Amino acid sequence: MAVLFTSDSHFGDHRVLNIGRRPFASVAEMDEALLANWNAAVGPGDEVWHLGDVARRAVDVPALLGRLNGTKHLLRGNNDPPGTAAAAGWASVRDYHEMDLDGVRLVLCHYPFRSWNGQGKGALDLHGHSHGKLRALPRQFDVGVDARGYRPVALAELLAR
Repeated sequence: MAVLFTSDSHFGDHRVLNIGRRPFASVAEMDEALLANWNAAVGPGDEVWHLGDVARRAVDVPALLGRLNGTKHLLRGNNDPPGTAAAAGWASVRDYHEMDLDGVRLVLCHYPFRSWNGQGKGALDLHGHSHGKLRALPRQFDVGVDARGYRPVALAELLAR
């Protein structure tokens, strides 16, 4: 089982085509690419932490979750309405989470932190929200799709860069 991270998919949201300068001709093309990339990176037995801003419309989220591989956890973002969090298909929903993975302490939240718990002791901050446009601090990683090839990413890949 692999553990992967992603954020800011914004399924169905035409605004990110311009704001994020995504290389897709339409929302439908973007959505299909995001779905295909997710399922190419994530196996059925894998775990994915989605760090917020899932989709434009909460009503679309249950069907999306049904099409995406893996066990899915949500850390709510600023564009996630209550219906997104309430959608069937999430293994857990929260705003903030800390975990140990492969001997590394991770602090997960949609928003990037200026400082975070354990920062001075080697903990990493994984976040979204900034669409690859924020200059990272040491041990801080934007896991949003715009910064990570439009797909979920494993910790080993983050650390290899």
